[in-house]
Amino acid sequence: MKKSIIILSVGVLCLMAASCGSVKSLYDKYEHNTQIPNDVIGLNTVNTLGDNAPAPLSWREFFTDPLLQRLIDTALVRNTDLNSARIAIEQSEKSLEMSKKSILPSLFFSPSGSIANFNSATAKTYNVPLQVNWDMGSLGSYTNKKRAANAVLLQAQAREEATRANLISTVAQQYCLLQLLDRHLEILIQTDSLWGASLEAQKALWENGLVYSTAVNQLEASCLNVKTQIVDAKRDIRGVENAICQVLAIPPQHIDRAKWGRYAIPQIASEEISAQMLLYRPDIRLADYAMEEAFYNMQTARSAFYPGLSLSGTLGWTNSAGGAVINPGKILTSIIASIAQPIFARGQLKGNLAIAKLTQENMRNQYVQAVIDAGNQVNEALADCQAASEKYGYYRRQVEVLHDAYNGTHELMDNGKAAYLEVLTAQESLLSAQLNEAMNMYEAASAVISLYIALGGATR
Repeated sequence: MKKSIIILSVGVLCLMAASCGSVKSLYDKYEHNTQIPNDVIGLNTVNTLGDNAPAPLSWREFFTDPLLQRLIDTALVRNTDLNSARIAIEQSEKSLEMSKKSILPSLFFSPSGSIANFNSATAKTYNVPLQVNWDMGSLGSYTNKKRAANAVLLQAQAREEATRANLISTVAQQYCLLQLLDRHLEILIQTDSLWGASLEAQKALWENGLVYSTAVNQLEASCLNVKTQIVDAKRDIRGVENAICQVLAIPPQHIDRAKWGRYAIPQIASEEISAQMLLYRPDIRLADYAMEEAFYNMQTARSAFYPGLSLSGTLGWTNSAGGAVINPGKILTSIIASIAQPIFARGQLKGNLAIAKLTQENMRNQYVQAVIDAGNQVNEALADCQAASEKYGYYRRQVEVLHDAYNGTHELMDNGKAAYLEVLTAQESLLSAQLNEAMNMYEAASAVISLYIALGGATR
């Protein structure tokens, strides 16, 4: 029996080798060789993707505000989207585990029995077998399916990292927006106090007949406008706090935050940026893993053209000997080996291979587009950083000039040398400049955060 099995196996292997020829390419590993456009970021820097990309700072090193760190930690634990991404990783791990075990034979225990009665004669038969089935598939199919499953797992991990990075970015930007709104509210409250004092002074002058009532009415209208802006600012603060709570998956509540400017966000110089840093972006790696999966799926489609081998056997105890019943029972053994060489499958094999090749080409195009989009995003974030930096000095000087203008105009009015409308105009111009300066500071911080994420930050 053993000799027969050996002869059969050798014959099957020889037949497979003769029909397949060279099958070495079916076991080739994926190699990344996709060309991307030069100067993908559009800067005078090193803009070619390589393996020596400088690692970005971890998010804890980048965001040093302890209150912000605490919010991010909470989001990383409780956010439902991130937890769903983690579940997807676990599902992919299980799929990979099943793929690795698919090469193993299956073992079944399937006892059976029957009772037959004919001419008052009763025959009882039974089978107590162990059945083994081992479908080894076609050449290379197991290896390529296993590698494709591993590429799917890597994609799930990259999606989790992308969700994580976007989550950190969202929390950080919302936190900075809260700080901006606090600064807005502070400016409005200070303005309301100053303008309230001016209004009281104008009322005293009007009561003494020194100014017209129209001056008092105009100033009071401006004061009321500031008060409505204070109400709006408080409502906006509540809205942003609720948005952060929603991201953190916690009930609406007050969000503790530091005062604006207490913890500075690190600046990223353009000369420190290279296209190699894009390799840390989860979406770039996700596109690469998608190409890898498509490659192995194409290899699996190719392997379907080669013969497949399957073995099955039975070992057990039976008293059924064909048309006779044997008591006591005897040991039953059987071994079957089969080989299937596809000849004609109604065009399905060729069609599947063509589809797999087209999918691989599509994944390659998507990878190139992902790199181009990433470079554009980095360029946009850099432009926003530079614009906010350039405007910072202008806004600061504008506030200083308008503050001096307001004080000077107020003194002139007190001395009867300026009209109330000039003071009112100076007050409103100063308030607008202060609010614009604060908004520009937020835009600068938001741009730096976007640049940090665009360069693959928050993956560590």
